[in-house]
Amino acid sequence: MKYDMLMRQIEALLFVAPQPVKEEELAAVTGQSASAVRGAIERLREAYEQGRGVTLLKLAGGWQTATAPDLDGTVAEFQNTLISQRVRLSKAALETLAVVAYNQPVTRSEIEEIRTVRCDHVIETLLKHGIVRVAGRKKSVGNPLLYRTTNRFLELFGLDSISSLPTVEELQETFVAEGGAGEEDGTADEIGGGDYE
Repeated sequence: MKYDMLMRQIEALLFVAPQPVKEEELAAVTGQSASAVRGAIERLREAYEQGRGVTLLKLAGGWQTATAPDLDGTVAEFQNTLISQRVRLSKAALETLAVVAYNQPVTRSEIEEIRTVRCDHVIETLLKHGIVRVAGRKKSVGNPLLYRTTNRFLELFGLDSISSLPTVEELQETFVAEGGAGEEDGTADEIGGGDYE
């Protein structure tokens, strides 16, 4: 079935809508009559019944897109994968990650010198989550491991490249503009999971 413009508009609107959308609202937004909208919705439903991954539901007097019922298992498995990929980092882990990001490649002793505390367990956590990686060995006494951030770090923080990180000056300006530091509560911060709940 070929989609006409009204079908495409309705599909796009229902895709982005957080709750069911009434036919009258769809008509007002598209500039079409309610009967034209009903016809487009019916054509969409027919198209979706031809084995698509989504379906249309009539809920609370409006329309909403949803995954096809026969794909519940696949969607549930994917959601479980996303939940397991969420990363909870302590303030110590975030501080260590910042040191790695701004000083990479960097050794553990260099990180500890900047932070003034031991960080071997924190680095293990960051490695386990795939946020940092071993990037070789430094050519110095003992040949210590060098650490770098990974592409997962970029993804979690919404960065295109490491050069997209704000400069120290930009961070200082933001810090001053926001009135300085807030209360240190010692709780863990969650990254990379806000859209999956």
